Amino acid sequence: MLKEEEIEYQYVINADGEKTAVVIPIGTFQQLLEDLEDLAAVAERREEETISHMDLLAKLKADGLLQN
Repeated sequence: MLKEEEIEYQYVINADGEKTAVVIPIGTFQQLLEDLEDLAAVAERREEETISHMDLLAKLKADGLLQN
């Protein structure tokens, strides 16, 4: 996840000197969109029941998705 101090940006200002927009590199924009998607997924699954790591491994092995 990007931190604010890691983001390079420029402000667009109007004739009165008021900030009206921000310009960021496309790569930064794409990373911010990915971060938003990740946060949305976490928020949607927030109420789901959790299982332990060991239980997850056992289930994956039982389903044949993980070798011993």
